[in-house]
Amino acid sequence: QVQLVESGGGLVQAGGSLRLSCAASGGTFSRLAMGWFRQAPGKERELVAAISWSDGNACYTDSVKGRFTISRDNAKNTVYLQMNSLKPEDTAVYYCAAKTTTRFWEIYRDSYEYDYWGQGTQVTVSS
Repeated sequence: QVQLVESGGGLVQAGGSLRLSCAASGGTFSRLAMGWFRQAPGKERELVAAISWSDGNACYTDSVKGRFTISRDNAKNTVYLQMNSLKPEDTAVYYCAAKTTTRFWEIYRDSYEYDYWGQGTQVTVSS
């Protein structure tokens, strides 16, 4: 069983930056594909970014391309989401997710594909 704990959320002004972290335990982190999702009030949960085992393959939703960067440190069992140039529409609860897979190159875009979820961290961007 994999446990995921997010941190780094908070309140920031538009144009500011935050870095979210997700620490994993209880599994082989280097064999987990990872993703960051977010859910705003009244909206469905959506993929923000995802990354494969290998750290060489990642994807982003269009609205965050060029502003957010997903990365992972397998030695620290941690995945990060660096968020720059934040906008009020980025306000949401951000969730970390993990999927056990043998496909080291694969990235996963749909929430139903993930096996484990963190509890979420609130990001609020003021205008």
